[in-house]
Amino acid sequence: MKKLILDLDTGIDDALAIAYALGSTNEVELIGITGTYGNVIVPLGVRNALAVLHLFGRDDVPVYPGVDQPLNYVSATPWSPAAGSVAVHGADGLGGAQLPDSPRSAEAPGSAVDFIIDAARTYGSDLLIVPTGAMTTMATVLHKAPDIADCGVKITMMGGALTVPGNVSPCAEANIAQDPEAADYLFRCGARTTMVGLDVTHRTVLTYAQTARWRALGTPAGDFLADMTDYYISVYLKNQPQIGGCGLHDPLAVAAAIDPTLIDTIGVNLTVDLDGAFRGRTIGDPERLRDADKTTQVAVDVDSQTFLTRFMNRVTALAER
Repeated sequence: MKKLILDLDTGIDDALAIAYALGSTNEVELIGITGTYGNVIVPLGVRNALAVLHLFGRDDVPVYPGVDQPLNYVSATPWSPAAGSVAVHGADGLGGAQLPDSPRSAEAPGSAVDFIIDAARTYGSDLLIVPTGAMTTMATVLHKAPDIADCGVKITMMGGALTVPGNVSPCAEANIAQDPEAADYLFRCGARTTMVGLDVTHRTVLTYAQTARWRALGTPAGDFLADMTDYYISVYLKNQPQIGGCGLHDPLAVAAAIDPTLIDTIGVNLTVDLDGAFRGRTIGDPERLRDADKTTQVAVDVDSQTFLTRFMNRVTALAER
């Protein structure tokens, strides 16, 4: 069975991604979560991940803190999420939905970087890694252990926008914009990556009709999922009403890592613009456009109906317990 590591900045769609992974135990084993930043700071993201795991009865899954600021961060003050992230996910990262702390008072001992390196060397091509926040921890992993790029590990990242506008600027997507240098390193270091970006995640939309199914379960998990996701939907309807609900960004990345047939991709050797007005843009690398070997596959289409049906069935079954 494939092994799975989620590298999360646990906000609302990250929590839904955890639920999807836990509902997919027939296909994949979640062996750990690592904490990055973006929607929230690392300690809050770790807290949220531990609490979500506890809600679903999975206190056996370890959670490790990752790198807590961008590679080029030079400010004397600690990194903090942008106002937009706070507005989208709420100050607690979970839209104000009530979720008690996990009885695990602290994250697992050790670092996210060392945990990922050890897992990659142990499982090789049987390991799936899904980063859904800033790419800083993954860039640090590959810089510290460049052999990981050639060991067969499959990295399916949520981030970027190739054929559509960004969501924090006309050309930049939020996860890439958190640390463009890290994302650029990830794309250019030789690692095999799949980019699941706004090109496809905005085609996978959850509405109030689906969250009503969770609320009707009458379980603590169902109530939490409904409250949290209703907040997310309300933000989307206010700011991006044309979408018609909330995009399932991080859950789609997890689903595509488990079952790549859900998406159609094209091979592109990517780079990230690091300067000027286009900082954070994901685009073809002019230095590698003619290279026959494409290290990144970019999702450009998705079987939305199959994914949404699978997502609702798996998460709802998990919340019923």
